[in-house]
Amino acid sequence: PINVSTLDRFDAGAEITPESLRDAGILKHLNEPIKILGNGDVTVALDVTAHAFSSSAKAKLEAAGGSVTEL
Repeated sequence: PINVSTLDRFDAGAEITPESLRDAGILKHLNEPIKILGNGDVTVALDVTAHAFSSSAKAKLEAAGGSVTEL
């Protein structure tokens, strides 16, 4: 699981994918599904692609102007 507060380090408008999370050092490998949780805040609009989202994470990402895509 990854909290939305962890995603706040990316630049506004960034496209967040499992591969970009690995490249940023947030994930070590891509062997397991990724779920985005709503702990913390996100202040930038991000386009996030993951396997699952909690309802609070989805709401926070969309409220910040971003979008969510489930794999």
